[in-house]
Amino acid sequence: MAKRKPIIEFQHVTKIYSGYDSKVIALNDVSLKIFSGEFIAITGPSGSGKSTLLHCMGLLDRPTSGKIFIEGKDTSEITGKDVALLRGKKMGFVFQSYNLIPRLSVIENVILPGLIIGRKRKELEKKAMDLLKEVGIAHRAEHRGVHLSGGEQQRVAIARALINDPIIILADEPTGALDTDSSKDIMDLLKEANRNRGVTVVFVSHDPDIARYGRRRIEVVDGKIVSDRRRR
Repeated sequence: MAKRKPIIEFQHVTKIYSGYDSKVIALNDVSLKIFSGEFIAITGPSGSGKSTLLHCMGLLDRPTSGKIFIEGKDTSEITGKDVALLRGKKMGFVFQSYNLIPRLSVIENVILPGLIIGRKRKELEKKAMDLLKEVGIAHRAEHRGVHLSGGEQQRVAIARALINDPIIILADEPTGALDTDSSKDIMDLLKEANRNRGVTVVFVSHDPDIARYGRRRIEVVDGKIVSDRRRR
């Protein structure tokens, strides 16, 4: 049987933040592999490096040393516009603060990642409406994001993350600003995307109840992976 290839691989990745005569080792010689279809929780105490790990996966941060491969491609060999295109085509992002653009309508927010990589507006709008129906917010398509509740904004963010058919969704504390019911709804939507679309989901959470959604749980402490377990 052919050996399964990871969609993301870290090889001895270290990330150091420097400034004001001090340095912080956010990631310390991290190696890991993420495979297609996984649903992964990254946990750990505050300041442990879990968000830095996620941001390096999404090429929002670049490592100080070590290598990150996306579908076998060494990302240290690409820069600038090519990094942005790789992110736009392969990855969807969901953040705690939603990151919707207030002056844009809901549907305009959803199609934005597609416009950035050069897709046609008409096909994007059709796809966006389908996605908004899927996440239960199509009736708000022409509203501005600032007029939505937190849970509604996060639904829009998930639709936006899916607009380019990514291989992976990276979610940083996606329920951190939500109440219990809305948190469950958002995690259920991410599970549905994983199950129905086959998209890999990696999310960071400090909440043990949310972390239990992960079928694989990676615990980070002081910039190192101290535990990596798959649920039976």
